[in-house]
Amino acid sequence: MKESRSFSRRTFLKGALAAGAFTIVPRKCLGGQGYTAPSEEITRAILGVGGMGRGHMGYTIGPLLAVCDVDKAHLQQALEAAPPGVQGYRDFREVLARPDIDVVHIATPPHWHGIMSVMAAEAGKDIWCEKPMTRTIGEGRKVVEAVQRNQRIFRLNTWFRFQSDFYGFGSTVAPIKKLVDSGMLGWPLKVKVSRKTGFDFKFQWVGKTHLPPEPVPEVLDYDMWLGPAPVKPYHPHRVHSTFRGYWDYDGGGLGDMGQHYLDPVQYLLNKDDDSPIYIEVDAPQQHPDAAGRWRRIRMQYADGCEIILEGEGSETDGPYIEGPGGKLFKGFESDIPNLKAKVAQLPDPEPQVTDFAEAVRTRRTFALNEANGHRSCTLVNLGIIAVRLGRNLQFDPVTQQFPNDEMANRLIHQPMRAPWLV
Repeated sequence: MKESRSFSRRTFLKGALAAGAFTIVPRKCLGGQGYTAPSEEITRAILGVGGMGRGHMGYTIGPLLAVCDVDKAHLQQALEAAPPGVQGYRDFREVLARPDIDVVHIATPPHWHGIMSVMAAEAGKDIWCEKPMTRTIGEGRKVVEAVQRNQRIFRLNTWFRFQSDFYGFGSTVAPIKKLVDSGMLGWPLKVKVSRKTGFDFKFQWVGKTHLPPEPVPEVLDYDMWLGPAPVKPYHPHRVHSTFRGYWDYDGGGLGDMGQHYLDPVQYLLNKDDDSPIYIEVDAPQQHPDAAGRWRRIRMQYADGCEIILEGEGSETDGPYIEGPGGKLFKGFESDIPNLKAKVAQLPDPEPQVTDFAEAVRTRRTFALNEANGHRSCTLVNLGIIAVRLGRNLQFDPVTQQFPNDEMANRLIHQPMRAPWLV
């Protein structure tokens, strides 16, 4: 008989169940589409309670019922910080099998994001996912399909398109969006994202080569941590906070921070359903396992709009947005006279649903969702693929493939270790 997999606040599960051992009954099957508890509370669980996951514990959309992690130490810390009654798990599939959970927060390393998002959608859960949305373009497409097929609400955990100052410009995105939409800057636009704003792409997230194998700590289920990733000998630098330096799990600093900076640019340029057609890269040769640094990435759309990312050693000036009609600099300064006064008179951007609890209750699409989130994550992954291959690329935004480029296309749909798949 299968043992109970839930935890008290101070006891832990031993072992793991085989893949496919659960029968998941979507909550919508129990109470109809968009079902919520009679109290209107939105119940939730967190998958992955390392540093980012414990941050999700503080979100106030509704009561937390469960936390899950393959590291017993992380799980212990989360349970001790959680309210009474929160249960702990080592296998996320058991969390998805609970019909009393409405929302799952996915705060694992990115190589799990696609699998967990698809399985959560199939289980009838709404999803609050950490950035980057997915580690590959192919996984992103599968998430979009699953979320929309199952009529789920999806939120990506970056927010700069609708709140907080956009890096380096001394302004939220809304006034910049008003300016761009007004046509005062002209078209096409060039947007430069500069390291001088503090956007360093987390270049400390660089992998190490020739890691000597070490014993797996007793608290960590390393096989489950790897999941769909290739089996490689354990070393502490591969897991937890430094996993971002390895292509199998993330994409270096660009994977970590890129969507924070690129998603607002995509929104400003009205590219929520589009992608660049050309990617130009300046980067040293990369190691096949360990992510390294890069100098410059330029992306160009079919209409001539450009995004320029300045990396290590390529800094020339601060961030800007420039078109034939003028230029916007850091601090909302411009070569257009009286720009701030002119922008103040412009109509506000179209309203967005920026309260996730409201989106879940009303079944209205969240401002940063599976569809536009996939497109901004594609910007990140296009840059990563160009850096990994060390060459320029052409991309078809409609088919989301690299025309006549077998090597680049292999990085769109990367193999997963059995039994995991999207």
